[in-house]
Amino acid sequence: MEGTEQWKVQVEQLKVQMKQWLEQGLDFVHQIPPIQLYVGVGVLLFTTVLLLLTRLFKRRKSNTIVLSGLSGSGKTVLFYQLRDGSSHQGTVTSMEPNEGTFVLHSEITKKDKLKPVHLVDVPGHSRLRAKLDDFLPQAAGVVFVVDALDFLPNCRAASEYLYDILTNASVVKKKIPVLILCNKTDKVTAHTKEFINRQMEKEIDKLRVSRSVISAADISNDFTLGVPGKAFSFTHCHNKVTVAEASGLNGEVSEVEQFIRENVKF
Repeated sequence: MEGTEQWKVQVEQLKVQMKQWLEQGLDFVHQIPPIQLYVGVGVLLFTTVLLLLTRLFKRRKSNTIVLSGLSGSGKTVLFYQLRDGSSHQGTVTSMEPNEGTFVLHSEITKKDKLKPVHLVDVPGHSRLRAKLDDFLPQAAGVVFVVDALDFLPNCRAASEYLYDILTNASVVKKKIPVLILCNKTDKVTAHTKEFINRQMEKEIDKLRVSRSVISAADISNDFTLGVPGKAFSFTHCHNKVTVAEASGLNGEVSEVEQFIRENVKF
């Protein structure tokens, strides 16, 4: 009984103390000028909202990398090389997008915690390229694959396709990085990435003149490339455009892996 009475006394003392603290807190608040009080509340609310948005943005950071390019450029071989290190002999033509979410094959043995990559191989046939629009809005990066061995006959077509990607609303607004990947560079007669870069810049320079006339009457395309009065350069693009080399059949894909990891963080 004596212990119970002592506990009740302690509870009553705590209630009295809490009441005093509450009264002191209210007195302090009342002493603050209204303007300062409103500012303080506003700063607190702004900070809270900012933190919530930051966390939301981080959670929704895309891990999608889109492989695009003309048919026969080697996109599908690169897809399987990145996924499981397999080599597909000959040409593998895709009629439907290949999709997969996985840790890159070269990283499987690493002990670090790695973020899986969602890799999408979009068919390069002209009638199937519309599927690209389904994936670009979610892309963290685009790999545009060019056949360095058979480049010149396809330079115009490849440049037109790349132009469409670089003026795509999602790519422009979100500044999605693009890697021009010169594939099959292990072959003796393959063109260098420097040559391919120059030739595609020249073709796109011609295209932007003809396309600018069309886009003036086409309200669906509000974006143009380049700087007026200057020859086109990939450095003039709204987003970052880089050029690299690879050989899908030989497993030489380190530069594309580097691009992927620069845009899909660990």
